[in-house]
Amino acid sequence: MKQLTVVAKITAKKGKEQETKRVLESLIPPTLKEQGCINYDMHVSADDDGVFLFYENWTSYELWQDHMNSEHLKNFKARLPELVEGDIELSTWFVN
Repeated sequence: MKQLTVVAKITAKKGKEQETKRVLESLIPPTLKEQGCINYDMHVSADDDGVFLFYENWTSYELWQDHMNSEHLKNFKARLPELVEGDIELSTWFVN
């Protein structure tokens, strides 16, 4: 199995920036406890406090898929229409 890097860019709806930030921050502790999580780092844009970027590393694609199906991610996905503008920009990369 190859190590996987994930980059996710999330843009909050106008007026929902702080609520989105709080919800995203709440994902960090349970994710860091998940099997296969190497790091799960959240960044806030220097130019726009409503734009967030996650930089994640996982020991395998399969364990990242488990994360994507976790209860805390399912709860977040249910709130996407309320909090997030457009789609989450997601890219996945294998470490060579």
